[in-house]
Amino acid sequence: QVQVVESGGGLVQAGGSLRLSCAASGRTFTFSTYGMGWFRQAPGKEREFVATISYTGGSTAYADSVKGRFTISRDNAKNTVYLQMDSLKPEDTAVYYCAAGKYFSLVTTPGPYANWGQGTQVTVSS
Repeated sequence: QVQVVESGGGLVQAGGSLRLSCAASGRTFTFSTYGMGWFRQAPGKEREFVATISYTGGSTAYADSVKGRFTISRDNAKNTVYLQMDSLKPEDTAVYYCAAGKYFSLVTTPGPYANWGQGTQVTVSS
């Protein structure tokens, strides 16, 4: 079983920055074999893709709405994936979820991911 825990959310003004972290662990878990994804869900909306990084770390993909503003990265030594969010906008307000999928490479839909965190709230004020 894989545990996924997000942190780093909070309240920020438009134009500001936040860095989300996602730590993954498990008894037989090997972080470097898992592709990681960030998704978000605003009130009344469906969960949507934000960014993903392949299990090799060599490939990334972003939603058009965040491209050029958000950066996903991973540190296999710390079993952690990060989402650096710059130039935040009020429409980025949502609960952000981290997900892990074994041997995933650029999976941008939430359905295939079997392991999810509880989410962290990001609120961007105008």
